[in-house]
Amino acid sequence: MTDFPNPEDLTGFDEIRRLMRELPGPDLEAASAVATREAQLTKPAGALGRLEEITQWLATWQGRKQPRINRPRIAVFAANHGVAAQGVSAYPSSVTRQMVDNFLQGGAAVNQLVGTIDGDLRVYELDLDNPTADFTVEAAMSEAACAQAMAYGMMAVEAGIDVLGLGEMGIGNTTSAAALCLGLFGGTAEEWVGPGTGVSGEALARKIAVVDKAYALHKDACGKDALKWLAAVGGLELAAIAGAVLAARLAKTPVLLDGFVSTAAAAVVYAIDPRALDHCLVAHVSAEPGHRRLIAKIGQEPLLDLGMRLGEGSGAAVAVSLLRAAATCHSGMATFGQAGVSGPV
Repeated sequence: MTDFPNPEDLTGFDEIRRLMRELPGPDLEAASAVATREAQLTKPAGALGRLEEITQWLATWQGRKQPRINRPRIAVFAANHGVAAQGVSAYPSSVTRQMVDNFLQGGAAVNQLVGTIDGDLRVYELDLDNPTADFTVEAAMSEAACAQAMAYGMMAVEAGIDVLGLGEMGIGNTTSAAALCLGLFGGTAEEWVGPGTGVSGEALARKIAVVDKAYALHKDACGKDALKWLAAVGGLELAAIAGAVLAARLAKTPVLLDGFVSTAAAAVVYAIDPRALDHCLVAHVSAEPGHRRLIAKIGQEPLLDLGMRLGEGSGAAVAVSLLRAAATCHSGMATFGQAGVSGPV
């Protein structure tokens, strides 16, 4: 597979931009083989609806004429945000580390969900003792720190993974995601900011004001440069997710994006090249109101709409079951000829 930069060697965005120019395309031969077999299976054409689309998407990005989901991985990236000091969350920043410990001890929701899919859960901590800077005062990260976090995220992509689900944990990160979306796609802070961990009333108004202030501070320096926006208002875990998305494309590994934060991180890659997320599907639409707006901006349709807003890769883990169902059904069904069933006339 592609050799990705060592985090210690990647000091700026030039290498990221170079990698973006080397993105591989879809495997059209595998896609054609799946479409040919699909037409011969013992069912009316299109009867399995979106499951058929999923099968072809998997084949296209796994490069397999018979896609499979035997080795799913859920990667959760955790980091802390300086902007949390502005009172934008219902929980203190200490919860980030506490939840990481919970992941490692097997006590979180995502642990249970990954268990149901026989998946591999990996948790990546990004300097939890040193949060990013408060982006209402200065850029959250330097270019070097942002690029290094992206390179760290690239390491989550290893050979043999059938699908990679990307999740996160970080108190304050829905504020970061909202500010990033505002920078990338415009609109108003009110359109992107939601309750996150459950803020409302004055706390929600404060969160909106924080995003407005951040946008005003950074808009001239960032302009239309997606990577600059990531460094200005993103977080280490958002940068790592963006890096993982890029690495998965280079390795031709299908990706499931979890909720609002993960999709916002991936939107950085989309803003550079809209085709760069073709290997990704949005696992579910979060109850966080900005997520539905963001999904529309990147031209996707979520697999699930369950009212979830937990993060931590939970929606991606649930969606793996859909992918497995699609792939298993396609490979296991008999054709009309094999079953002795008359085909359409």
